[in-house]
Amino acid sequence: MLGITVATYNIHRCYGIDRRFSPERIRKVLEELDTDIIALQEVETYDDGGFDLLKFLSGDQYQPIAGPTLLRHNAQYGNALLSRLPIKQVLQHDLTVPDREPRGAIDARIQKSGITFRIVATHFGLSIRERRLQAQRILELIEPQAESVEILLGDLNEWFLWGRPLRWLHRAFAKTPSFATFPACFPLLALDRLWVRPNIVLKRLQRHDSPIARIASDHLPLRAELELPTRLTLDTQE
Repeated sequence: MLGITVATYNIHRCYGIDRRFSPERIRKVLEELDTDIIALQEVETYDDGGFDLLKFLSGDQYQPIAGPTLLRHNAQYGNALLSRLPIKQVLQHDLTVPDREPRGAIDARIQKSGITFRIVATHFGLSIRERRLQAQRILELIEPQAESVEILLGDLNEWFLWGRPLRWLHRAFAKTPSFATFPACFPLLALDRLWVRPNIVLKRLQRHDSPIARIASDHLPLRAELELPTRLTLDTQE
């Protein structure tokens, strides 16, 4: 079995609950997470020689994948994926609903020891109708299953535990625990989510609740430990 670790974290443009801009705090949280792959939401970076947040957060540990959804004349804002593992393929999917803020998903194939797995990182919208349409689009993208192991994670903004988007995604993967991640200082809502299929691959899922994580952003991260089957196991299952 091949162990990997993944996380999802809405970094709120590096503004903490004290309204202070501090990329250093976010980077410290990423160091605490110490995962092979991290999906980030609300990443803002500048293209005109200004501060490159994604480069700063990647450091010399990660290869960054940008998934901007909002483009300005000198900046981009949206999703990102950081990976310590080799990236085989990256696709960008538009999940934007008309008259709503642009949204998207990063769809990547990543390898470890010759095993390819798929990870889809996203950030859903704020309205009920918007989230339903975005969940339907994600389901279209992931059905049928294309890789032996697939991971869906991100900020789904779905505070209704009985909401249709969650029910649909639970059926497509398997139900995973609901950890309250928002607001970070006193978590009440399970906005951040992570699913894996087959579910047996998921060995541990937890909320990362450290003192610095409680102030660095308005969300807490989710961290998961997975065990990928070896090539021999995959061939046996086929």
